[in-house]
Amino acid sequence: MDTPLATVFLPLALAVIMFGLGLSLTIDDFRRVRRHPRAVVVAMCCQLLLLPVLCLGLVVGFGLSPVLAVGMMLLAASPGGTTANLFSHLFGGDVALNVTLTAVNAVLAVVTLPIITNSALRYFEPDIGQDGLGLQFGKVLQVFALVLVPVAIGLVVRRRAEAFAGRMDRPVRLLSVVVLVAVIIGALVAERDDIVDYLVEAGPAALAFCVASLTIGYFAPRLLKLDKRQSIACSMEIGVHNSAVAMTLAISVLGSVGLAVPAAVYGVLMYPVAALAGMLMTRGSRTAGEPASVN
Repeated sequence: MDTPLATVFLPLALAVIMFGLGLSLTIDDFRRVRRHPRAVVVAMCCQLLLLPVLCLGLVVGFGLSPVLAVGMMLLAASPGGTTANLFSHLFGGDVALNVTLTAVNAVLAVVTLPIITNSALRYFEPDIGQDGLGLQFGKVLQVFALVLVPVAIGLVVRRRAEAFAGRMDRPVRLLSVVVLVAVIIGALVAERDDIVDYLVEAGPAALAFCVASLTIGYFAPRLLKLDKRQSIACSMEIGVHNSAVAMTLAISVLGSVGLAVPAAVYGVLMYPVAALAGMLMTRGSRTAGEPASVN
Protein backbone atom coordinates (compact mmCIF):
# COMPACT_ATOMS: atom_id res chain seq x y z
CA MET A 1 0.00 0.00 0.00
CA ASP A 2 2.21 2.83 -1.34
CA THR A 3 0.40 5.94 -0.11
CA PRO A 4 1.47 8.88 2.09
CA LEU A 5 -0.69 7.43 4.87
CA ALA A 6 1.21 4.14 4.84
CA THR A 7 4.71 5.39 4.07
CA VAL A 8 4.87 8.62 6.09
CA PHE A 9 2.01 9.32 8.51
CA LEU A 10 1.58 5.91 10.15
CA PRO A 11 5.29 5.22 10.79
CA LEU A 12 5.72 8.77 12.10
CA ALA A 13 2.64 8.46 14.30
CA LEU A 14 3.81 5.15 15.74
CA ALA A 15 7.25 6.63 16.35
CA VAL A 16 5.64 9.40 18.40
CA ILE A 17 3.64 6.85 20.42
CA MET A 18 6.69 4.69 21.10
CA PHE A 19 8.79 7.77 21.90
CA GLY A 20 6.17 8.70 24.49
CA LEU A 21 6.44 5.18 25.89
CA GLY A 22 10.19 5.63 26.18
CA LEU A 23 9.71 8.90 28.06
CA SER A 24 7.83 6.95 30.75
CA LEU A 25 10.65 4.42 31.25
CA THR A 26 13.91 4.41 33.18
CA ILE A 27 16.85 2.05 33.29
CA ASP A 28 15.60 0.86 36.68
CA ASP A 29 12.49 -0.56 34.99
CA PHE A 30 14.78 -3.05 33.25
CA ARG A 31 16.91 -3.70 36.34
CA ARG A 32 13.76 -4.66 38.25
CA VAL A 33 13.50 -7.78 36.08
CA ARG A 34 16.69 -9.16 37.62
CA ARG A 35 15.71 -8.24 41.15
CA HIS A 36 12.14 -9.60 40.98
CA PRO A 37 11.88 -12.01 38.07
CA ARG A 38 8.93 -14.23 38.97
CA ALA A 39 6.09 -11.83 38.14
CA VAL A 40 7.76 -10.82 34.90
CA VAL A 41 8.33 -14.43 33.83
CA VAL A 42 4.70 -15.37 34.56
CA ALA A 43 3.32 -12.41 32.61
CA MET A 44 5.66 -12.91 29.67
CA CYS A 45 4.83 -16.61 29.43
CA CYS A 46 1.15 -15.68 29.24
CA GLN A 47 1.85 -12.96 26.69
CA LEU A 48 4.27 -14.83 24.44
CA LEU A 49 3.08 -18.45 24.75
CA LEU A 50 -0.54 -18.65 25.86
CA LEU A 51 -1.97 -15.72 23.89
CA PRO A 52 -0.78 -16.81 20.42
CA VAL A 53 -2.13 -20.33 21.04
CA LEU A 54 -5.39 -18.92 22.36
CA CYS A 55 -5.70 -16.56 19.40
CA LEU A 56 -5.02 -19.34 16.92
CA GLY A 57 -7.75 -21.44 18.49
CA LEU A 58 -10.20 -18.54 18.31
CA VAL A 59 -9.57 -17.62 14.68
CA VAL A 60 -9.90 -21.26 13.65
CA GLY A 61 -12.94 -21.76 15.83
CA PHE A 62 -14.69 -18.65 14.53
CA GLY A 63 -13.73 -19.54 10.95
CA LEU A 64 -12.14 -16.18 10.13
CA SER A 65 -10.99 -15.46 6.61
CA PRO A 66 -7.20 -15.72 6.07
CA VAL A 67 -6.72 -11.95 6.06
CA LEU A 68 -8.58 -11.40 9.32
CA ALA A 69 -6.98 -14.48 10.88
CA VAL A 70 -3.49 -13.11 10.25
CA GLY A 71 -4.63 -9.70 11.48
CA MET A 72 -5.74 -11.29 14.75
CA MET A 73 -2.40 -13.10 15.13
CA LEU A 74 -0.56 -9.83 14.47
CA LEU A 75 -2.63 -8.23 17.21
CA ALA A 76 -1.89 -11.11 19.61
CA ALA A 77 1.83 -10.66 18.97
CA SER A 78 1.76 -6.90 19.56
CA PRO A 79 3.00 -5.63 22.94
CA GLY A 80 1.03 -3.71 25.52
CA GLY A 81 1.43 0.02 25.99
CA THR A 82 1.04 2.90 28.38
CA THR A 83 -2.76 2.52 28.32
CA ALA A 84 -2.31 -0.73 30.25
CA ASN A 85 -0.43 1.25 32.91
CA LEU A 86 -3.35 3.68 33.17
CA PHE A 87 -5.92 0.92 33.61
CA SER A 88 -3.71 -0.77 36.18
CA HIS A 89 -3.45 2.48 38.13
CA LEU A 90 -7.21 3.05 38.01
CA PHE A 91 -7.98 -0.41 39.40
CA GLY A 92 -5.26 -0.71 42.03
CA GLY A 93 -2.74 -2.80 40.09
CA ASP A 94 1.01 -2.81 40.64
CA VAL A 95 1.93 -0.01 38.26
CA ALA A 96 5.66 -0.54 38.79
CA LEU A 97 5.20 -4.06 37.46
CA ASN A 98 3.23 -2.72 34.49
CA VAL A 99 6.02 -0.33 33.59
CA THR A 100 8.55 -3.14 33.80
CA LEU A 101 6.40 -5.44 31.67
CA THR A 102 5.91 -2.68 29.10
CA ALA A 103 9.67 -2.16 28.89
CA VAL A 104 10.40 -5.88 28.50
CA ASN A 105 7.52 -6.30 26.04
CA ALA A 106 8.81 -3.55 23.78
CA VAL A 107 12.21 -5.26 23.52
CA LEU A 108 10.93 -8.81 23.07
CA ALA A 109 8.36 -7.75 20.46
CA VAL A 110 11.14 -6.98 18.00
CA VAL A 111 11.87 -10.72 17.92
CA THR A 112 8.56 -12.39 18.74
CA LEU A 113 6.23 -10.22 16.65
CA PRO A 114 7.88 -11.02 13.29
CA ILE A 115 8.13 -14.75 14.11
CA ILE A 116 4.48 -15.10 15.16
CA THR A 117 3.17 -13.02 12.28
CA ASN A 118 5.30 -14.74 9.67
CA SER A 119 4.15 -18.13 10.95
CA ALA A 120 0.54 -16.98 10.63
CA LEU A 121 1.15 -15.73 7.09
CA ARG A 122 2.55 -19.10 6.09
CA TYR A 123 -0.25 -21.03 7.77
CA PHE A 124 -3.24 -19.02 6.56
CA GLU A 125 -1.74 -17.78 3.25
CA PRO A 126 -3.83 -14.61 2.86
CA ASP A 127 -3.90 -12.93 -0.54
CA ILE A 128 -2.19 -9.65 0.36
CA GLY A 129 0.59 -9.58 -2.21
CA GLN A 130 3.36 -9.95 0.37
CA ASP A 131 5.77 -12.75 1.17
CA GLY A 132 5.74 -12.28 4.93
CA LEU A 133 6.95 -10.21 7.81
CA GLY A 134 9.06 -12.35 10.04
CA LEU A 135 12.37 -13.73 8.95
CA GLN A 136 13.05 -11.31 6.12
CA PHE A 137 15.93 -9.18 7.34
CA GLY A 138 14.73 -5.92 5.79
CA LYS A 139 11.32 -6.14 7.42
CA VAL A 140 12.78 -7.12 10.77
CA LEU A 141 14.77 -3.89 10.57
CA GLN A 142 11.53 -2.02 9.86
CA VAL A 143 9.93 -3.52 12.97
CA PHE A 144 13.05 -2.61 14.97
CA ALA A 145 12.99 0.96 13.65
CA LEU A 146 9.26 1.41 14.26
CA VAL A 147 9.04 -0.19 17.70
CA LEU A 148 12.33 -0.13 19.56
CA VAL A 149 14.35 2.85 18.27
CA PRO A 150 11.80 5.50 19.35
CA VAL A 151 11.52 3.81 22.76
CA ALA A 152 15.30 3.95 23.15
CA ILE A 153 15.37 7.63 22.16
CA GLY A 154 12.63 8.42 24.67
CA LEU A 155 14.53 6.50 27.35
CA VAL A 156 17.69 8.55 26.66
CA VAL A 157 15.74 11.82 26.73
CA ARG A 158 14.17 10.82 30.06
CA ARG A 159 17.61 10.03 31.48
CA ARG A 160 19.22 13.27 30.30
CA ALA A 161 16.29 15.68 30.69
CA GLU A 162 13.87 14.31 33.28
CA ALA A 163 12.07 17.64 33.74
CA PHE A 164 11.38 17.87 30.00
CA ALA A 165 10.18 14.25 29.95
CA GLY A 166 7.80 15.02 32.80
CA ARG A 167 6.36 18.03 30.97
CA MET A 168 5.92 16.07 27.76
CA ASP A 169 4.28 13.02 29.35
CA ARG A 170 0.69 14.29 29.29
CA PRO A 171 0.80 15.92 25.81
CA VAL A 172 2.36 12.80 24.27
CA ARG A 173 -0.22 10.53 25.95
CA LEU A 174 -3.05 12.69 24.59
CA LEU A 175 -1.44 12.72 21.16
CA SER A 176 -1.12 8.93 21.31
CA VAL A 177 -4.87 8.60 21.93
CA VAL A 178 -5.64 10.98 19.06
CA VAL A 179 -3.32 9.05 16.76
CA LEU A 180 -4.86 5.71 17.72
CA VAL A 181 -8.37 7.00 17.05
CA ALA A 182 -7.24 8.48 13.73
CA VAL A 183 -5.59 5.23 12.65
CA ILE A 184 -8.69 3.21 13.60
CA ILE A 185 -10.97 5.55 11.66
CA GLY A 186 -8.58 5.56 8.70
CA ALA A 187 -8.44 1.77 8.58
CA LEU A 188 -12.22 1.45 8.78
CA VAL A 189 -12.80 4.12 6.12
CA ALA A 190 -10.26 2.52 3.79
CA GLU A 191 -12.18 -0.76 4.05
CA ARG A 192 -15.62 0.87 3.93
CA ASP A 193 -16.83 -1.34 1.08
CA ASP A 194 -16.27 -4.47 3.17
CA ILE A 195 -16.41 -2.99 6.66
CA VAL A 196 -19.81 -4.39 7.62
CA ASP A 197 -18.77 -7.90 6.66
CA TYR A 198 -15.45 -7.45 8.44
CA LEU A 199 -17.10 -6.18 11.62
CA VAL A 200 -19.60 -9.02 11.65
CA GLU A 201 -16.81 -11.55 11.09
CA ALA A 202 -14.03 -10.07 13.24
CA GLY A 203 -16.10 -8.50 16.03
CA PRO A 204 -17.03 -11.66 17.98
CA ALA A 205 -13.50 -13.08 17.70
CA ALA A 206 -11.94 -9.78 18.83
CA LEU A 207 -14.34 -9.53 21.75
CA ALA A 208 -13.68 -13.14 22.79
CA PHE A 209 -9.93 -12.60 22.53
CA CYS A 210 -10.12 -9.46 24.66
CA VAL A 211 -12.15 -11.16 27.38
CA ALA A 212 -9.94 -14.26 27.33
CA SER A 213 -6.71 -12.20 27.43
CA LEU A 214 -7.83 -10.24 30.47
CA THR A 215 -9.06 -13.42 32.18
CA ILE A 216 -5.87 -15.39 31.57
CA GLY A 217 -3.81 -12.36 32.56
CA TYR A 218 -5.51 -12.30 35.95
CA PHE A 219 -6.12 -15.92 36.90
CA ALA A 220 -2.85 -17.46 35.66
CA PRO A 221 -0.77 -15.25 38.00
CA ARG A 222 -3.23 -15.88 40.86
CA LEU A 223 -2.88 -19.63 40.38
CA LEU A 224 0.88 -19.18 40.48
CA LYS A 225 0.67 -17.35 43.82
CA LEU A 226 1.23 -13.78 42.69
CA ASP A 227 -0.68 -11.27 44.79
CA LYS A 228 -3.82 -9.49 43.63
CA ARG A 229 -2.16 -6.21 42.67
CA GLN A 230 0.38 -8.02 40.53
CA SER A 231 -2.36 -10.11 38.92
CA ILE A 232 -4.34 -7.00 38.01
CA ALA A 233 -1.20 -5.50 36.49
CA CYS A 234 -0.57 -8.67 34.47
CA SER A 235 -4.18 -8.75 33.29
CA MET A 236 -4.07 -5.19 31.98
CA GLU A 237 -0.68 -5.64 30.36
CA ILE A 238 -1.79 -8.81 28.59
CA GLY A 239 -5.32 -7.69 27.72
CA VAL A 240 -4.75 -4.09 26.65
CA HIS A 241 -2.73 -4.45 23.45
CA ASN A 242 -1.04 -1.65 21.55
CA SER A 243 -3.42 -1.65 18.59
CA ALA A 244 -1.48 1.15 16.92
CA VAL A 245 1.55 -1.14 16.55
CA ALA A 246 -0.50 -3.87 14.91
CA MET A 247 -2.31 -1.49 12.56
CA THR A 248 0.84 0.36 11.54
CA LEU A 249 2.73 -2.84 10.77
CA ALA A 250 -0.27 -4.23 8.89
CA ILE A 251 -0.58 -1.17 6.67
CA SER A 252 2.98 0.16 6.42
CA VAL A 253 5.03 -3.05 6.47
CA LEU A 254 2.64 -5.64 5.06
CA GLY A 255 0.72 -3.24 2.84
CA SER A 256 -2.76 -4.50 3.75
CA VAL A 257 -5.49 -2.44 5.39
CA GLY A 258 -7.55 -5.63 5.76
CA LEU A 259 -4.95 -7.02 8.17
CA ALA A 260 -5.42 -3.93 10.33
CA VAL A 261 -9.18 -4.38 10.77
CA PRO A 262 -9.03 -6.82 13.74
CA ALA A 263 -6.71 -4.46 15.60
CA ALA A 264 -9.03 -1.54 14.83
CA VAL A 265 -12.03 -3.46 16.14
CA TYR A 266 -10.06 -4.57 19.21
CA GLY A 267 -8.92 -0.99 19.81
CA VAL A 268 -12.55 0.07 20.12
CA LEU A 269 -13.67 -2.89 22.26
CA MET A 270 -10.79 -3.14 24.72
CA TYR A 271 -11.55 0.07 26.63
CA PRO A 272 -15.03 -0.79 27.93
CA VAL A 273 -14.10 -4.47 28.35
CA ALA A 274 -10.94 -3.64 30.33
CA ALA A 275 -12.89 -1.18 32.47
CA LEU A 276 -15.54 -3.82 33.24
CA ALA A 277 -12.83 -6.40 33.97
CA GLY A 278 -11.11 -3.96 36.33
CA MET A 279 -14.34 -3.39 38.25
CA LEU A 280 -14.91 -7.14 38.56
CA MET A 281 -11.34 -7.79 39.72
CA THR A 282 -11.53 -5.12 42.42
CA ARG A 283 -15.09 -5.80 43.50
CA GLY A 284 -15.30 -6.21 47.25
CA SER A 285 -11.56 -5.70 47.72
CA ARG A 286 -9.29 -2.99 49.06
CA THR A 287 -6.65 -3.53 46.39
CA ALA A 288 -5.77 0.12 45.95
CA GLY A 289 -4.63 0.34 49.54
CA GLU A 290 -2.23 -2.57 49.43
CA PRO A 291 1.51 -1.82 49.34
CA ALA A 292 3.24 -2.10 45.98
CA SER A 293 5.46 -5.07 45.27
CA VAL A 294 7.01 -6.75 42.26
CA ASN A 295 7.99 -10.29 43.16
